[in-house]
Amino acid sequence: MSAGLRKVLGLPEPPPIGEMPVGGMVVDWQEGAAEGGAPAEEKAPEKTTFSVKIEKFDAGSKIKVIKEVRAICDLGLKEAKEFVEKVPVVLKDGLTKEEAIKLIEKLKAVGATSVME
Repeated sequence: MSAGLRKVLGLPEPPPIGEMPVGGMVVDWQEGAAEGGAPAEEKAPEKTTFSVKIEKFDAGSKIKVIKEVRAICDLGLKEAKEFVEKVPVVLKDGLTKEEAIKLIEKLKAVGATSVME
């Protein structure tokens, strides 16, 4: 079945086990690993969604932080208080970079230390 799929898709035959083609020549796979022949690292794709995590806050600004969390997450007073007392905790997920930066600035203004993940 695999031979038929290779033929239909136009794929080449795989190299024998233990050998890997490198730029037109066949090199023993284990030999290349012993020499530290690591493949070229590809650049990781850029992250598009971010999370905002509250790390800590000043004890004197706890009420302000609770009010801000209520406004951001649409929580009741009790839920927001419990949420803030569980710090460090992720406040919001799936934000764009701009939204995350704005949210971090709002939290910093009320005395909370937050990070973007």
